[in-house]
Amino acid sequence: MAVLVLALGGLVGCDNESHVVGDVNPVRVAEMKQSLRELWLGHIYWVQHAVVQHATNNPAAREAADKQVLANALQIANTVTPFYGETTSEQFFTLLTGHYAAVKEYAEATVADSKSQQDAALARLASNADDIDVFFNGVNPSYLPKGTVGGLIEAHGAHHVLQINQYKNKEYAHLEATWPMMRQHVYVLADTLTAALVKQFPSQFS
Repeated sequence: MAVLVLALGGLVGCDNESHVVGDVNPVRVAEMKQSLRELWLGHIYWVQHAVVQHATNNPAAREAADKQVLANALQIANTVTPFYGETTSEQFFTLLTGHYAAVKEYAEATVADSKSQQDAALARLASNADDIDVFFNGVNPSYLPKGTVGGLIEAHGAHHVLQINQYKNKEYAHLEATWPMMRQHVYVLADTLTAALVKQFPSQFS
């Protein structure tokens, strides 16, 4: 919760700071912000869909859900290509697929009631969050200091875990409250990345 509160504070700052970076065009900034928000919203939507499908005995549905999650991950990764190049975008895609792999592993372990496999998935999820943090600090050290994106991804992963547990326990009333919380948090994540890009590459938003 503390991470989310700090992140929400950062969201307010993102909106204010976007107006003072060089001669950026607010329309260009708004377009980038909206695009990232929609893609990250798609991420939690498709992962939720995949989680539900992985609790069924329908291999075709599970495969289709996986493809949707990975297609969305590729779209998210491609948003950094104009700024950092294709190689860096591919690295980001690998990290995003690793994030989903850990979430999927936790979902499958939960269906199987395997505490040891759940713990392994949680460790993998935490390690991936650290790797994503290192990645963004590496490409944008001035505006994404260590811990910034990592903290957001860590909280985001915890939301996936919460949602999976609620599905497992049939806590449908709680699920209704979890979704808007997840949505708001990925908006914070998207806005944080947008603000950092605008600061680092103001000429591309002019």
